[in-house]
Amino acid sequence: MRGLSKPMTESLIELDRVCLAFSGRAVLEEVSFTVGRGEIVTLIGPNGAGKSTIMKIALGLLTPDRGQVRRAKGISIGYMPQKISIEDNLPLTVQSFLKLRPGTTDAQVTEVMELVRIAHVATCPVQQVSGGEMQRVLMARALLGDPDLIVLDEPVQGVDITGQEELYRLISRVHRHKNCGVLMISHDLHMVMAGTDRVICLNRHICCSGAPENIQDHPEYQALLGQRADAIALYTHHHDHHHDSAGNVVSGDHGEGCDHD
Repeated sequence: MRGLSKPMTESLIELDRVCLAFSGRAVLEEVSFTVGRGEIVTLIGPNGAGKSTIMKIALGLLTPDRGQVRRAKGISIGYMPQKISIEDNLPLTVQSFLKLRPGTTDAQVTEVMELVRIAHVATCPVQQVSGGEMQRVLMARALLGDPDLIVLDEPVQGVDITGQEELYRLISRVHRHKNCGVLMISHDLHMVMAGTDRVICLNRHICCSGAPENIQDHPEYQALLGQRADAIALYTHHHDHHHDSAGNVVSGDHGEGCDHD
């Protein structure tokens, strides 16, 4: 149950007071959080909040100006991008696409396809699968190599509500099956999966963080999702400050609601 405290888990990645600036403009300011094994952490925030930058730091593609990034010894990280562009005239099946990863065996491809339930499109041209199926293909690719941590960059981008539910369930099932950590990046401030252990609201710095609230009976939530309230939870929260259009902190009035939406 969410109300019970969890035992300490192995820390897979830890960001400690990370700061980064591009051309003199602060992008991240004193950002600190951890992702543990078996934990799902969802990072939300508006455009320009620094979510993509955090993702690149987690993947080791960027080095912060200040602060520390600590990764578990020998950690393996899988990455699922928002989308991928493949030329229409390239003769490439789903199965062949997955085998493009160096060192990948047929057995590994079969295992991940069964796990994410795309075996039925194994021989289909990758350009012809549906949007939801393509997201599963990208998830399967991220799982090759049995990673300790999976970084998901807006995994439901361009997928309808039903497809979003299915992908959220898939992410939850995969992380339980693999006992891996998940760092999920989202643009949507209203919906996060109910299985998320922790939500971090970022706008250059961490505005707030905590477990998603279970508000299935909230009228606005029901109006948006109807009877599918068991799959996705609305994350409501309050900040003790506000940001202007450039992301700067401009006030510190307690009790004011988050104005990102």
